[in-house]
Amino acid sequence: DVTEIEEKEAQAKEEEQILKEQELSNLLHEKRYLKALGLAISLDRPHTVLMVVKAILKETDGRKHLEENIVRLRKDQKEAVLAFLVTWNTNSRNCHEAQAVFETLLKHEAPDSLLQYAGIKSAVESLLPYT
Repeated sequence: DVTEIEEKEAQAKEEEQILKEQELSNLLHEKRYLKALGLAISLDRPHTVLMVVKAILKETDGRKHLEENIVRLRKDQKEAVLAFLVTWNTNSRNCHEAQAVFETLLKHEAPDSLLQYAGIKSAVESLLPYT
């Protein structure tokens, strides 16, 4: 009977998720946006990433801070953000944040580098009608 083991594993995962949620909340409160972005991306939470981006943009020199944080993300994290911003861009309430992130990626990544991103072609095709 493995149900007890499975229940313990599920409970452990749930506890880990709760701890990460709390850590994310603390990072946002402390305005440690780079770590908050990384954690939200690793949790695969597009809405939370959007909230972090909005919080950064509300700061004084928000665009500059956003650029600093996006540039410091790893390639896989940038790919995830690119996938998220495609969805954000379809909503008029979130399109400005999506465009700010996309502008940062276009500004700071070489075209050859961008072409190596997973899903870049479909992302650009999806962004064009709304941009």
